Parts: sequence; structure tokens; C-alpha cells
Amino acid sequence: MVSFSRLSITLAWLALFAPTVVAAPARALSTRPVDRAALADTPPAPRWAIYWDKYVAGENGLPSPEKLKGFNVLYLSFLLTSGAADQAQQWASLSADTRKSMKTQYADAGIKVMVSALGETEQPVTAKVDPVETARKFASFVKEYELDGIDVDFEDFPAIDAADGGAEAWLATLTKTLRSELPAGEYIITHAPVAPWFSTAKYPAGAYTKVHNDAGDLIDWYNIQFYNQGVDEYTTCDTLNDHSNDATWPQTSVMQIAQTVGLHKAVLGKTARPSDGNNGYMDPKALATCLSKLKNEGWDAGLMVWEYPDAKGAWLQAARAESWPV
Repeated sequence: MVSFSRLSITLAWLALFAPTVVAAPARALSTRPVDRAALADTPPAPRWAIYWDKYVAGENGLPSPEKLKGFNVLYLSFLLTSGAADQAQQWASLSADTRKSMKTQYADAGIKVMVSALGETEQPVTAKVDPVETARKFASFVKEYELDGIDVDFEDFPAIDAADGGAEAWLATLTKTLRSELPAGEYIITHAPVAPWFSTAKYPAGAYTKVHNDAGDLIDWYNIQFYNQGVDEYTTCDTLNDHSNDATWPQTSVMQIAQTVGLHKAVLGKTARPSDGNNGYMDPKALATCLSKLKNEGWDAGLMVWEYPDAKGAWLQAARAESWPV
């Protein structure tokens, strides 16, 4: 996914191995302990997920839950192989008491808080990064900072394009190691592939179809990116929902991917504004029509949007108006 900035990561990554993070909260907040068991339950479908990477003046840690009415998952971006950056780093910089208080507020609002790892700036397979060591580092961050789980936003396009099976094996190993460190029922694991990576016609090594076959039972759902794949790709309910363009990305609409991963796991991902991506934008009213049609076909996985603050509760309310109204 698109990253708009990269904050300093060194202190955050060092903090992973320190006993506490020293940062004074801006105001007195409740320190009621976070109930890990209560937070761990995977949200049932549909999932309404939003990413946050962009710097927002005056907002450190988490936005007020009221701004995210209707959402049930917030992803803090990004956790890199070199350490935490952007909103992940901001979260790590808060005091433990502040984080616990904010997480309690989110739990009360029914919103999970997760970290998104990797992103567009990372090419871990190309760079020969060890997947086991990486997964263990990522899992340690999730545990240290009391998050509900992790999202794998893998965007090493050269590795997938190589079609030698290396990217698929790397992702499967990463996922299996993450799940061994972050048990199901206690933590959530999601992935955020681009939609074309489910086209076995275009990717003979299997791409994400192979990843799903090898490790899909360990992945709670997929936040599938139906944007940045071409000017005319996935921009109508027909090409988005049921029949992707056979000349470019065959068999990669929502329902076509759902035949592989399941109706409950193929989450539809779009950008909040045209400026949040290169192409593939659909306004929330148009998405509302598509969601209604998908619901009538038995799909209920949910919607993902990139990113806060360009999308808030009002955006989601418009997108859900004809299917699962808020």
C-alpha cells in the first residue's frame, strides 16, 4: 500500500527489547488492564477495516473511536523489517498506560487494533531477508505493544514476477512462523495482497493462490487491494464483483477470488480518495451498490479502505448504506 511518510524507526525498534517505553501521556487516562482474551476473538464477517499511515497533526496513538464508527479493525502502518515506522512507531512511542487506556476504549467500541507489516517500500524476498527471523521479530512487536494481531502487506513485485516459487515459499514460512508465535484465538493474522496475484493464468508459480493453499488456514482473512492495477481495472460492479478483465487480470474479481479463499475471507479493498492511490478509485456510493450485489450473492467478507483520515465513519456509512447499514 502507499506510504506517505517514513518516521524515524530506530528508537521504536530498540524499544522492542527494552522493559518499558518512556513517554508521558498528554492527559490522565484510565489504566484499566486490557483483557487479552476479550480482545483476541477474530471479528466475525463482515469486517470493516481501515489503515492509518499518514501523519495527522494532534493525533498520536489512536484516533477517537467515535471517528471510526462502523469500523471494527484499525491497522497501524507500518512495521518494517528494520523496525517500526509511521503510525506503528507512534504507537510504540506511547507510554504503556496510554496504550492500555486507548486499547480499552477501542475494545469497548468493538474495534481491533493491529499492525500492518512490510508495505510498498519493502522487498524482503529480493533482499534475502530471513522469513523465520522476521516473523519472530514481528510477533515480538505485536506482543510487546499489546496489539490484536498483524497484517502482512507483501509488495515484493519482482519476487512474485520471478515465478520461481521463492516468494510463495517465503510468505508461507513467514505465515506459519507468525501463527506459531501468535496462536489462533489469541491473535489475528491477515494478509493484504493485490487482486491480480490470485490469477494463476498470469502467475504460473501460483502467487497468492499458492500461499493460500499452503498457509491459508492460518490466515483469518485477506484485505485484497482492488486498486493501483490499471486505469480501467475493478472500477465497475461487474469487473469488481464478478468478471475481472480477462485480457489483463483474469479470474480476479471478488467472487472469483472467493472461489479460492471463501466468501467470508475475500475482503474488498479500495482507496478513500483518488489521491490515495494511482487508479481504481470508486466513490462510496458506487461501492454501496457493489456491496449490495455481493451480499445478494452470499458474500459477507467486508470492506477495507486505505486510509484514515481520508475515510472516517461517514465514508463507511455511505459505503454500507445498501448492504449492512450503520
